[in-house]
Amino acid sequence: MLNYEEELRKFTPSLEVEGIEEAVYQEELPEQRQEGRKQAADRKK
Repeated sequence: MLNYEEELRKFTPSLEVEGIEEAVYQEELPEQRQEGRKQAADRKK
């Protein structure tokens, strides 16, 4: 039988998951900046 507590102690996140998190963050940040600049420009009009 599986000892879930032991398995959870041994668990380490996949490097792929960590890499995906970073890639998503890097992609979203420039998009958010661009949207913010667009909104600011629209307010000035």
